[in-house]
Amino acid sequence: QAPLVESGGGLVQPGGSLRLSCVASGFSLDYYDVAWFRQAPGKEREGITCISAHGGGTGYVDSVKGRFTIARDYGKSTVDLQMNNLTPEDTAVYYCAAVWTPDPDVCAGVIERRRFSYWGQGTQVTVSS
Repeated sequence: QAPLVESGGGLVQPGGSLRLSCVASGFSLDYYDVAWFRQAPGKEREGITCISAHGGGTGYVDSVKGRFTIARDYGKSTVDLQMNNLTPEDTAVYYCAAVWTPDPDVCAGVIERRRFSYWGQGTQVTVSS
């Protein structure tokens, strides 16, 4: 079993919303930097948002700013991704990833795949009418 498990994907119409959730198996995400990546068919996997364990700072790629929100649910030890105003260009497999690190800058700037140690298997998000 993958160390992280994503849920909440599915089919949604353009303009709709989905909420993805990421939970860890065997440990809590509360002290990890956690990011969401996505990979569309034929494209590279890209980091779209990240939440730091160092002060809770967040970062977003320009294409999702103002539409997507990453947040921790400490009660459930999950990291959730609220996605609003979805477009067909958001269609992709969405992955969560986590890393424990003393580096406070993992979520600053470009969200790099190589910096994350734990990954989920992904959840499909399809935006289509």
